[in-house]
Formats: sequence, C-alpha cells, structure tokens
Amino acid sequence: MIEEFKKFLIKGNMIDMAVGFVFGAAFATLVKSLVANVIMPPVGMPMGKVDFSQLFVALDGKEYASMDVLDKAGAPAIKYGAFINDTISFIILGFVMFMLIKSYNKMKEDEPEVEKEITTKVCGECAMEIPVAAKKCGYCGNTAV
Repeated sequence: MIEEFKKFLIKGNMIDMAVGFVFGAAFATLVKSLVANVIMPPVGMPMGKVDFSQLFVALDGKEYASMDVLDKAGAPAIKYGAFINDTISFIILGFVMFMLIKSYNKMKEDEPEVEKEITTKVCGECAMEIPVAAKKCGYCGNTAV
C-alpha cells in the first residue's frame, strides 16, 4: 500500500496539480492586494474616501468607531464591506481566468494539425493491412495490390 501511495504522489499529474494550487493561491493573494490597494481606494474616493473593508453593521445595537474596536469588543456584525471587496476580487479573478483560458484555446486552435502519414494499405483480396510500398501481399500472394 505504501508503494502504491508513493507511485501516486510521484506521478507527474499530481506534481502539476500541486504546482497549480501553489500558483493559484499566490495569484489569489495578488488579486486581493490589487483590489484592496489599487482598485478600491479610487472607487471609494468619490464616496467621501470610504474604505469598503471598514463597512459593517453591528448586530448588538451599539455604535463602534472602527472595525478594530468592533473586533476587540467581540461584537457580532455583518461585515458587508469585506464582502464587497471579496466580490470584486472574485469578479477580477474570474475575468483573468476567462482571459487566460480564452488565450490558451486560441493558441491551441492556431496550431496546425499534423497530418498522419499513411504507411499501410488494405489488400483487396484478403483485407489484411500491408505496407504502402508492397507490390505483393505477404498474406495471400495477391499481386494486384
């Protein structure tokens, strides 16, 4: 069983998948940073310098000056600003993945299909496959190939 497990782990597709997960996590972190640090500040500026990540509704009925104060108090809250940021991150990530897949498919279509070279033919007498250059069938002796 241990040998089977080793073979499973060493297979190339398993390694490829692991590398994909690592790059996916790094890419998600990059997109989250892009949203939080580049996209959201200009979007919040016309709304009075709103930081969407700091928007929340406290469920205990009290007022809290910031998300930090809310978290320190341990009060329950609906943190809809974080949800807005995550939604925008998801849309950007989805768009980037769409563009990558679209580019990949376009490159795949542009590759010329390699025509398979015909190396055999079928004998008209016995229906066996024989080389194209054959003058006589090796199976039945037919010379009209």
